[in-house]
Amino acid sequence: MPSSFSLMFMYTGHIRRAFTGAGLLSQTLRVDEETTMHFWGPKSEMAEKGYLVLIHGFGPSATWQWRRQVKFLAPHFNVYVPDLVFFGGSTTKSRERSEVFQAESVGKLVDKLGVHKFHVVGTSYGGIVAYNLAKILGEDRVHKVVLASSGLNMTISSNVHMVHAAQFNNIEELMLPSTPQHLRKLMSLSIHKPAQRVPDFILKDFLDELYGENRKEKVELLNGITIGRDQTSHISPLSQEVLIVWGDQDKIFPVQLAYELKEIICENAKLELIKDASHMPQMEKPREFNNILLKFLQEHS
Repeated sequence: MPSSFSLMFMYTGHIRRAFTGAGLLSQTLRVDEETTMHFWGPKSEMAEKGYLVLIHGFGPSATWQWRRQVKFLAPHFNVYVPDLVFFGGSTTKSRERSEVFQAESVGKLVDKLGVHKFHVVGTSYGGIVAYNLAKILGEDRVHKVVLASSGLNMTISSNVHMVHAAQFNNIEELMLPSTPQHLRKLMSLSIHKPAQRVPDFILKDFLDELYGENRKEKVELLNGITIGRDQTSHISPLSQEVLIVWGDQDKIFPVQLAYELKEIICENAKLELIKDASHMPQMEKPREFNNILLKFLQEHS
């Protein structure tokens, strides 16, 4: 195929139009002397709407992971969608790599934007960041918390089991695929019914676009995650209202973790399982995911 032709380039443009069509603008803001955050935010805020922050998981940038939510949610909330540090256009000179650092960076971003109280939704790794953000800012700032497919409570045993079950040698091979074969394996684990017979040249295009940038720093981020390092979970309950959303066929974080998390995270935590979805229910079953999300966020406390 001609080198000038890129399906990824075309599809990336399509995804960006989903965000601009929802009334969001691509923006960059320096949150401190070391860190710059890229994010999508409303062209103009509407006072009668609440605020909602969507935090993506490990892998592609935020636009890829929330493209099926922004148009649905924008009429109801002032939606902000940041790229975590070393994803998209976000970067730092800091040596910090933990999920707590990611949460602090998002917290500085909302402070700079003048957003005082908001809901937060995080998927997978983004759920770990959302949990820490809710802990750091407290219920005076973070109203409701949604954790989607996020193994906050995993232990070293479940971490090792996850890698071995996926038939990889380490977490980097699983979360940062470098070959079409590795990407196919990740897709088979992340999606309940992945596309079949995707040609290698398309997968290589995906790898270059979605996993090629800041690879060294992303490995450091994986190594910097503090959960899953011990035989027991050390997370403590949140004071906010919490919704847990999970695909019932999740092969990254088995659904048993969702039931266990519900008992730990909040006294009255709600759990919603999405049938025939794996690790990315917001992409696989967007209509069901969106309706569950909106109902929870709009319910009166």
